[in-house]
Amino acid sequence: MANALTMDDLLAQESGVKQLVAGETITGTVLSVKKHEVLVDLGAQGVGLVPRREVGFGKSLNVGDEVTASIVDSELENGYSLLSLRKAAKDRGWEEVIVKAEAGEVIDITPYDANRGGLLVEYEGVRGFLPVSQLSAEHYPRVGSSDKDEILQRLNALIGKEMKVRILDADRRANKLIFSEKEAIKDGLAERFASLKVGDSVKGVATGVVDFGVFVNVDGIEGLVHISEISWERVNNPSDYVKVGDTLEAKIISIDKDRLSLSMKQLTKDPWLDEVEAMKPGTKVEGTVTRITPFGAFVQLSPAVEALVHISEMGATDGVDPEKVFTLNERKEFTVLDVDKDNRKISLSLKKK
Repeated sequence: MANALTMDDLLAQESGVKQLVAGETITGTVLSVKKHEVLVDLGAQGVGLVPRREVGFGKSLNVGDEVTASIVDSELENGYSLLSLRKAAKDRGWEEVIVKAEAGEVIDITPYDANRGGLLVEYEGVRGFLPVSQLSAEHYPRVGSSDKDEILQRLNALIGKEMKVRILDADRRANKLIFSEKEAIKDGLAERFASLKVGDSVKGVATGVVDFGVFVNVDGIEGLVHISEISWERVNNPSDYVKVGDTLEAKIISIDKDRLSLSMKQLTKDPWLDEVEAMKPGTKVEGTVTRITPFGAFVQLSPAVEALVHISEMGATDGVDPEKVFTLNERKEFTVLDVDKDNRKISLSLKKK
């Protein structure tokens, strides 16, 4: 027995109009744009209603625009058809995503939000994620491990900024889309790495200042100036010498797999060698006590020169307590015992000679 036809079916057959079916897509023209809904003229198939949440992120519509929508419900109580522009865009978007992913193509994306784990992205109607670990050296938020607020602040600065990425993972069934900026620049980085060698002088921009040194973006390659390579002086806090965003020049002292080890101080002459020329054994010098240890005390003779007074050179008797002989930051006169230029060591004596 044949299925009974409804009056709408009969009218549709009579007029040659195809019935709307949930899940299919349809093209129409925007009739009106209101705060909570958009009405779409579907021609002979009536009027479609698109709730604001189904328009799609950041999509701006105007009366007269042609749109493609997905049919959610073909017959609401008010006679309209319930439509979704977002679903239609997403369906088309996944097809585009799969093509780009399989081709390994570099694409442009613009993050619309951020959290501490990375950047939120919508590409061709499909929501995706760009993890912090997949950011390039230029954008990676190099901050102290405990400063999560600054990480988020640095990521927020990338919202709305166009970035070049490759698709790292695209799984339509799991609705998973992961982007990588590092992969997008990988080919160019390999060429740049090949052109660099130890001893080269390079320019870069400081991207992070942490307790142990300064991270530098050298034309897309990440470099690190360790705290010991910032200055010939004793450096206690790298931020006293470099701020994020500063342009600096440094010397390549080693090339690792994906990072450069850099030195700022080696581009200048070591002032230590000049200053110790006048410090012959037996000469008198004046300095400030900067550290007191069980085996002796360290004395700053100048910003670039530090020396050691061993416990055996503090008094007439053995077993002297350095804590009782010195106080921090006091200035005293000493006698130079030895200058070891190869190992950059100076020995002092407090004993009266």
